[in-house]
Amino acid sequence: MLRELASGERTISELAVPYAMSLAAASKHVKSLERAGLVARTIRGRTHTCRINAGPLAEAQTFLRYYEPFWAMRLDALLDLFIEPAQPEREEETQ
Repeated sequence: MLRELASGERTISELAVPYAMSLAAASKHVKSLERAGLVARTIRGRTHTCRINAGPLAEAQTFLRYYEPFWAMRLDALLDLFIEPAQPEREEETQ
């Protein structure tokens, strides 16, 4: 839904269509996004129109970007463990 809203305002009905969900389910989902501060809803009569509030997403991106080098380094180390050449087996010494 956020991706849809990134390109402009949408009604609850328009947001529900790609997900084949009921208006009640879509409205419930939008309500969760509103509580998270990601969506603002205006009501004109019976039409509920939503728009994205990108501010919190930018904050989240800044937070995640801070940790990106740490996770990249850790994932590189993990990858090295998987691609490390196998140690040659020792030949058993004959006695």
